Amino acid sequence: MLYDIRLKLSHQYTETITGGRHRLCIEPLELPEVQNILASKISSHPEPTEKSEYFDFFGNRAHELSFEGIHEETSFELTAHVQREVPKIKNFSANIDELQNVLANFSEVSSLSPQHFMGNSERIILLKTFKEFSLRFAQTKIYVLDLVQKIGEGLFDEMSFDASVTSAETPPEEAFALRKGVCQDYSQIMIACLRSIGIPAGYVSGLIRTTPPRGKPRLEGADAMHAWVMVWCGPHCGWVEFDPTNNQFVGDEYILIARGRDYADVAPIKGVLRLSGNQSCTQAVDVIPLGESTQDQLSNSLNT
Repeated sequence: MLYDIRLKLSHQYTETITGGRHRLCIEPLELPEVQNILASKISSHPEPTEKSEYFDFFGNRAHELSFEGIHEETSFELTAHVQREVPKIKNFSANIDELQNVLANFSEVSSLSPQHFMGNSERIILLKTFKEFSLRFAQTKIYVLDLVQKIGEGLFDEMSFDASVTSAETPPEEAFALRKGVCQDYSQIMIACLRSIGIPAGYVSGLIRTTPPRGKPRLEGADAMHAWVMVWCGPHCGWVEFDPTNNQFVGDEYILIARGRDYADVAPIKGVLRLSGNQSCTQAVDVIPLGESTQDQLSNSLNT
């Protein structure tokens, strides 16, 4: 599926600010056989006085921008053309008992080594409550891929999507106790559940295409930033992505931006400001499917 992507993050300030430094992680990744970035561009208002670009430890594309002038609003906009395919899941998952033996002898330490995604991380602590929940589904010798689906279904059945009860700073154990939250909460809870029984799991940040109700027009900016989970199912199956918020394995309606251990590794924007008032933030996302015949035309227009 070919997509035209538009993402805008805006910050308004009640008092003028005189400087700031921001790290952006909003540009989709190139993924062989899954996601092809035909063109991509990030713009900002006001124009930064300094900017740089690099790949972080996990291979995510990061942009750093510094500002020195006086301003009352900062906005960042991504425009991109992305070709996305349905990820192919290899049906060679290890079972839960085999996985522990494999991990005990696994020596690879690359950025996506499962060893980096097993213990506590900045936002996720492996508590007893997560392990107790996961053990309800972890029968002896169950295949990891099947167990991922069962735990995902269990969370989907017990939790309710509610954007009014949590924030970006809510710990996963608090959202789990409420059995309410948003995609960030669902994902960090599922990661904690999987890691608590020895299954490597990480956090994925990206975009998801939404479909308007039948007969209704698509609303501009109504698509969303999203989060889901990646799970290491053994050396033959590798990493598999699952969306606990929607109780499904990831398909071609998902655009992957960044991967890490939890939200702290892939936050779309981090930074420091010098200001005396408050700030408010808004986001608008468009993930628009396009016909294959427009691919060359769109790529040329974005790169000029």
